[in-house]
Amino acid sequence: MAGLEVDLLAPDAGEDNPKRRVPGEEGTWIFIFGDMCVFAVFFCVFLQARISDPSGFAADQAQLNQNYGALNTVLLLLSSFLVVLAMRSIRSADHHSWTPRLLIGAWFCGAGFLGVKVLEYSEKISHGITPQTSDFYMYYFVLTGLHAFHLILGLIVLTVMVLMARKASLSRGQFVFFEGGACFWHMVDLLWLVLFPLIFLVR
Repeated sequence: MAGLEVDLLAPDAGEDNPKRRVPGEEGTWIFIFGDMCVFAVFFCVFLQARISDPSGFAADQAQLNQNYGALNTVLLLLSSFLVVLAMRSIRSADHHSWTPRLLIGAWFCGAGFLGVKVLEYSEKISHGITPQTSDFYMYYFVLTGLHAFHLILGLIVLTVMVLMARKASLSRGQFVFFEGGACFWHMVDLLWLVLFPLIFLVR
């Protein structure tokens, strides 16, 4: 029967309640928190620059297509939901076979995000808008480009997770990697939920 080789939720001997633990490896969380701190610094720098030139930032922001940002938000939220379902199904012997399909769905949502971002960049560049156009667009390309780089890393992680999920069972180490990959993907989603209003909406 498909499932985990190690029951990670099994209660310790002599205990009535299951042992609780942090999902993923400690190193994964150090990387995630470090990454989020770096983005937090970038967000503060962006806000400081906006305070220095509110009219210029507002004029450039008005040229952005908010529909692209909104569509990408929906895609990432849907992908995170599918990853949550994948985490549930990987633990279930009855629904284990659904895990690869759910992860593939999340992968295509992420790829769709990148497709929309490429379309958005192409439109800007075709109109002569580049990082050298203004401070706003410098931050726009740097912040969204850095986020897109993390999303590409996330797609690679999801691909590995799909391959692992197709196995009949996972070792403890593989399952911990699986959890860490899911946490990383949620971080990519969370960063966008801050980045989207910061770049596209806040006035």
